[in-house]
Amino acid sequence: MKVKRIFAALMAIVIILSMTACNTAYTGNNTDTPAPTQQAVSHETTQPAGKELYKIDVFTMLGNKAGEQTGWFAKVVKDKFNIEMNMIASNVEGGDTKFATMMASGDLGDIVIFGSDSDNKWLDALKANALLDWTENGLLDTYGKYIVENYSKAIEKNKISFGNGKSVYGIGHSVANMPEGPSEGEDMTYHSEMRWDLYEKIGMPEIESPEDLLHVLKQMQEIEPTSDSGMPTYGFSIWSDWDGNMVMYVKAFAALFGYDEGDGFNNAGFLLYSPDDGDCQGALDPDGWYIRTLRLFYKANQMGLLDPDSISQKYDDVVRKFQDGAILFSLFPWACNVYNTLERVNEGKGFRYVPIKGQKIISYGFDERGGSRIISIGAKAEHPERLMELINWLYTPEGVMTNYNGPEGLTWVMKDGRPVLTEFGKQALPNNPVDVPQEYGGGTYQDGQNQMNFEFVHRNAINPETNEPFDYRLWSSVLEESANTLVKNWRNAMGALTTKEYLVKNNMISIKKPVFMGKAPEVMPDALLQKQGQVATVIKQYSWRMMYAKDEAEFNQLLNEMTTKAKGLGYDEVIKWNIDHAKEVYEFLKNN
Repeated sequence: MKVKRIFAALMAIVIILSMTACNTAYTGNNTDTPAPTQQAVSHETTQPAGKELYKIDVFTMLGNKAGEQTGWFAKVVKDKFNIEMNMIASNVEGGDTKFATMMASGDLGDIVIFGSDSDNKWLDALKANALLDWTENGLLDTYGKYIVENYSKAIEKNKISFGNGKSVYGIGHSVANMPEGPSEGEDMTYHSEMRWDLYEKIGMPEIESPEDLLHVLKQMQEIEPTSDSGMPTYGFSIWSDWDGNMVMYVKAFAALFGYDEGDGFNNAGFLLYSPDDGDCQGALDPDGWYIRTLRLFYKANQMGLLDPDSISQKYDDVVRKFQDGAILFSLFPWACNVYNTLERVNEGKGFRYVPIKGQKIISYGFDERGGSRIISIGAKAEHPERLMELINWLYTPEGVMTNYNGPEGLTWVMKDGRPVLTEFGKQALPNNPVDVPQEYGGGTYQDGQNQMNFEFVHRNAINPETNEPFDYRLWSSVLEESANTLVKNWRNAMGALTTKEYLVKNNMISIKKPVFMGKAPEVMPDALLQKQGQVATVIKQYSWRMMYAKDEAEFNQLLNEMTTKAKGLGYDEVIKWNIDHAKEVYEFLKNN
């Protein structure tokens, strides 16, 4: 009954969530930034008894910043564990080359974070004995007790899949002991987010198709051609540093219409997969979403709606443009939220969801076994017991609350038995460059966030110590605050309290359920994997050229060249492997 009450409470919270859609503010280095409230607890510097300073390397394949972890999160870890962290982020330090170099040295660092357990980097590290077995000398049982007691199925998954039923080499991300169902809270992972204030000004026309979206964005651009700083505005501004086997933003656009990359269990390759009916599309399918989206962005560029910097800029560059008001559309709500400052949303300005006819937005379910991303310990770590203590803490309620919502006392406090944001927290969260007091680590709140870029426990799971979700945007204390002008205008127009409520009410969600088939994901043969890498290079290079083609004739010519070269390098073999395994996953889920 307790579980049912918690689940019912969570659902009620989600339904009224948008009351906090934009209660964050970007104040830059404004000296008038409010200090923490008087309820804030003291945060004195202490050194953990008997523990010498331990400087570690964290090799993360998900991080976007390299170098020393600084700011408030660094101070929390230093005070609790006397550990200082140096981030090695392959995303910004050479990618596959960086990983190969570290593998060749035989040392992947102290803590190692992998992007996927079906990726050969993870499997190669296991084969090379580059990762520590957490069962050795009772490491996990002694120093990872919270994980053992609360997330045993996540440990079991790793043990069965990769440790021959005996060894444990890490634990997955976004673990959640929650009922089955959509795991999103305030926002879905993917949205068609647009500048709602400009959309209102052009009369809120219905958007009949992705192609029709371009005409709507063009009207919005015409009434606001420049940003706050005078930069030109664009409908789309995308980035290349997150590209994988395909151009990330192109393949992710398909998630608005029910197709996600990969089947959720095996190597994703060049597959776009529908969890609703098991339909499989390859990146080169002429009528598939990948080619259709490339053509969409080509047309956007022809209309002056695609940022010419997209091919060379990085994610951080795009965030700055969102903050400046230079972008009109976002595929990811968390990317554009930086524009929704308190001042702007109270004026009715900001990003909100706008539906496109035919949408079936991909949603992900809670997974008690954890997702495919993995955090591990390097085999050459000097003090694995201290690393295990740190990882264990990051899965505890205290660690999760700190990781997502900042230090208790600075951004939030407990009041009358429930978490409440401080005035500073309202300014800083979720990710704003607000100055942090020196006593909490200094710098800005944004720069001080945990640069591992790893979600340990699902942020929408229930915190057992507060009976409320971990994510501050779902706290009852936050939900009780009055909605701002932007949210009120959006609600009145959409007839729903939240985006999620609107999508559920209109049957516009496609749930991609977690997959665990009682075995390790299938490993693509090395020869085929090599072909995949060669094909991926061709697809990415040509995709970017196609988006910026001078005319339709050149677009079609590049499409033909891309298809011919990719098939010549083995594309058909790779996609067949993807599709065969995806069908097996679909049948497994249908029958279990």
